[in-house]
Amino acid sequence: MLTILRKEITSFFSSPVAYVIMAVFLTALGLMLWVFPDTSLLNYGYADMSTFFQTAPYVMLFLVPAITMRSIAEEVRTGTLEWLLTRPLSRRQLVLGKFGAAWVLVILLLLPTLLYYVTIYRLGNPPGNIDSAAVFGSYIGLALLGGVFAAIGVFASSLNDNQVVAFVLGVFFCFMLYVGLGALAGLDALGAAAYPLSWLALDEQYRSLGRGLVDSRNVVYLLSLMGLFLYATEWRLTARTR
Repeated sequence: MLTILRKEITSFFSSPVAYVIMAVFLTALGLMLWVFPDTSLLNYGYADMSTFFQTAPYVMLFLVPAITMRSIAEEVRTGTLEWLLTRPLSRRQLVLGKFGAAWVLVILLLLPTLLYYVTIYRLGNPPGNIDSAAVFGSYIGLALLGGVFAAIGVFASSLNDNQVVAFVLGVFFCFMLYVGLGALAGLDALGAAAYPLSWLALDEQYRSLGRGLVDSRNVVYLLSLMGLFLYATEWRLTARTR
């Protein structure tokens, strides 16, 4: 598993795609936080990172499937999937290696944004006038959300040998779980089913973690969702190589 993880990370950073994705992520969020008049922290006048944490999931919703789209689809297209599975490597180890590499890359994307927190912390009046508990709760939420998106993306990549199709499916599944469930819960026709459906939505889980109190129920749910998609990916590989 660790061999696959190292191979995927090395492969990612040996191509320009890695640097394009990182540049897009940091530039888009940096512009939202510091430059655009409607969302700029400098115009807002409060030491808070709500703009960043509201925008980041929507950027990740597209970028994480871009990271994972080739993970299994490329192996299928080139015919190396069967070769990999002839090695002393189980399907589960292969899936976990692909997923682990994608999740590590997501966390590496988030690390440079800690500079935003340090900057706002120092710009506060007085310095340190920022809700640090909410900030770090939101970072934990972003990391876990990125893990769920990565698991969904790896699963989408296992469904087809076309990377573009894998990307589109990954974005669709992520969008439905992050935005779609909450939107469905808002329908009056659902009645009593609206609350449990809204709780299952990823945006509700993310907002709960961002309140500064890390609830184990939210963490367990997000980790379980990762496990569900990874199990589905393993099942898909089993069916493909049977």
